[in-house]
Amino acid sequence: MTIHPTAVISAGAQLGKNVQIGPFCTVEAGVRLGDGVCLAARSTIKTGVAIGCDSFVGEGAVVGGLAQHLTPPENAGGVVIGERNVLRENVTVHRAMHADQATRIGNDCLLMVGAHVAHDVTIGDRVVLTNNVMLAGHVTVGDRAYVGGGAAVHQFCRIGRLAMVGGMARVVQDVLPFVTVDGGSGHVVGLNRVGLRRAGFDRNAMAELKQAYQIIYRSGLSLVQRLEALTGRFDEGLADELAEFLSGGGRGFVRERRTPPGATIRVLADEPTGSIEPLPMRKAG
Repeated sequence: MTIHPTAVISAGAQLGKNVQIGPFCTVEAGVRLGDGVCLAARSTIKTGVAIGCDSFVGEGAVVGGLAQHLTPPENAGGVVIGERNVLRENVTVHRAMHADQATRIGNDCLLMVGAHVAHDVTIGDRVVLTNNVMLAGHVTVGDRAYVGGGAAVHQFCRIGRLAMVGGMARVVQDVLPFVTVDGGSGHVVGLNRVGLRRAGFDRNAMAELKQAYQIIYRSGLSLVQRLEALTGRFDEGLADELAEFLSGGGRGFVRERRTPPGATIRVLADEPTGSIEPLPMRKAG
């Protein structure tokens, strides 16, 4: 274990084996650091935080701050961070609003410079948040999703696994798994083919996803009809996962940038308000 003499470590903190703590770090009471955790200079780990083995926290990062809320809770929840994560310089991660809840980050994630993870966010495994990404409260990010620099994600939105969100995107609705969102328009522009290939999915899986994509974005069906079409054609695999994702959430779903004429998504009167974005695309000129 290596602790710089200028670091301030509470006697109530639990430190694993081979922990390294750099200059001017602060580790408060109730913190748990797993074996091999490394804290770079000026990083602050606050009460209620648990960080798994072999994780790195960069210079100036603050993990465990209270929620940025007009009425911060008296008894806040915690932050649970898995193993082998990298939180680079000036990353901020906030505690959950309630004592029985936690902001959670999985394993093998990379949070680049200045990324912000608000209260009650849940991040899966092998997620990448690039520089200055902003996740608002209660956001969920699925495994192996990639969020580009400066993207902002609204409260309670979900980003599905293996989705790719472009830089500077403004995400105010759910992003389906396996798709790519263009940073400029904030709309879906197709499947995340690069991410899918890197994850090891074969041509058959890609072909199935393409068929499901056509049903979701090109069929012109209502949400209920699309779900029926998906479950009727696919009873397992990636397409079935898309149907399950479509069945949840309450903010609607990011629509496709280039919707073909006559194929705008219709919403039936008995569907929940805001279940899907029904507006047609504007014509140029």
